[in-house]
Amino acid sequence: MLKSVIVIGSGFGGLAVAIRLAARGFRVTILEKRDKPGGRAYVYELDGFKFDGGPTVITAPFLFDELFELAGRKREDYVTFVPVNPFYRIFDPEGRAFDYNNQNDFIYANIERWNPADKEGYRRFLESTQPIFQKGFLELADKPFTHLTDMLKVAPDLVRLRSYLSVYQYVSRFIQNDFLRQVFSFHPLLIGGNPFDSSSIYAMIHYLEREWGVYFALGGTGALVTALVRLFEELGGTLVLNAEVDQILVDERRRQVRGVRLKDGTILPADIVVSNADVAFTYRYLIPEAHRRKYTNRRLERMRYSMSLFVIYFGTQRRYLDSRLAHHNIILGPRYKGLLDDIFKHKVLAEDFSLYLHMPTITDPSLAPEGHEAFYVLSPVPHLGGNVNWEETAEPYKNRILEFLEANYLPGLRENLVVEHYIDPLHFRDVLNSYLGSAFSVEPILTQSAWFRPHNQSEEFSNLYFVGAGTHPGAGLPGVVSSAKVVEKLILQSR
Repeated sequence: MLKSVIVIGSGFGGLAVAIRLAARGFRVTILEKRDKPGGRAYVYELDGFKFDGGPTVITAPFLFDELFELAGRKREDYVTFVPVNPFYRIFDPEGRAFDYNNQNDFIYANIERWNPADKEGYRRFLESTQPIFQKGFLELADKPFTHLTDMLKVAPDLVRLRSYLSVYQYVSRFIQNDFLRQVFSFHPLLIGGNPFDSSSIYAMIHYLEREWGVYFALGGTGALVTALVRLFEELGGTLVLNAEVDQILVDERRRQVRGVRLKDGTILPADIVVSNADVAFTYRYLIPEAHRRKYTNRRLERMRYSMSLFVIYFGTQRRYLDSRLAHHNIILGPRYKGLLDDIFKHKVLAEDFSLYLHMPTITDPSLAPEGHEAFYVLSPVPHLGGNVNWEETAEPYKNRILEFLEANYLPGLRENLVVEHYIDPLHFRDVLNSYLGSAFSVEPILTQSAWFRPHNQSEEFSNLYFVGAGTHPGAGLPGVVSSAKVVEKLILQSR
């Protein structure tokens, strides 16, 4: 008899594990709380504009190709990836730009404009990150960490690779110019980490981007979600929308889960439950504390969580193709460490900010009505463990960001603005069910990585599994899709 699997949530981790298990012959049902699939990759459609709600940067595209190959299909027949060049355009506080891609001569030419002496430092930095990438991604990203011995086996390598240093400390060993240090150390922010606290193992992200490039899905990231849902359903899987899980049902005697109960009272039994919901939320709100021995409320409260995000989606009635902007733009503020301290340590909303500005219509004009431009601007902000009152602060904060963009990058923005929508930490908590409104779940510090991260196979119940940002290997599309490979291995081993 086929084993039944319930997957809670249809983010990329949930879709990837559902496809993998359906291709292996399991009977898989995805339960999605919202009216569309995608999780954080939800698509907002407003007055002819399409805005990707979350991830916009696709790296390690072979991980998606693998999902289609499992079913004997080709990803190209479902969704098209196009390369983005430059990968990012990074602006300093004065508006001067640094572009980078995976071409050495191009990067060296950009470094030359800032500090010629750092060209040799960058060469050594890149050379040193190759073994970090080999160990951290190629060897460990899809390796199950279920026992302490798994960690002890790799600990000597992690020490040798100086994983005890932060990403910023590691970069600073090679790069002298202050702005270039920021350029080559910001990557942990893409997975919810502070460059001054995240282990140098995450310096591999820069190498990963260079190895396979940076891509955009035509039609937006939502087109990739649509492609994965289509593949899943072709494999016989079932996706149920507007199906919010109220509780994971537990067989206390056997220390197993036996299915879920929905908010409307419907009970759905299952042999296996995989949660793509936030790990802390799953334990804290879907499983009564009386059934939890390790992940008590107190333990969950003591863990460290990533920052949250404030994101504005907006469309204009004019194109900005004559601007200085690229597809992916990072606009660094006047402070680097001080701003990150405010976000991660003090948990206060600073007067200044750094921004990620996404301009997808420069690559794919179909995401907006003809003659219009679509944007998404993101500001890292503290999670809800601080005292920011977002009900009072959100609107003024939104206006400050739009005023800054108009004054520095998008002239005439407000008079050409035709649609706008924003999300804040309250959205991450109340709609996306993220503990403390954290945008990337458990913070990626060394003591919360690999075996120290919440395990892919629950330590409470043998047939409960986790995929997504809060478990191993972590956030970001390569991480959450790799977590599905880990869970597939664990489930197949337990058959």
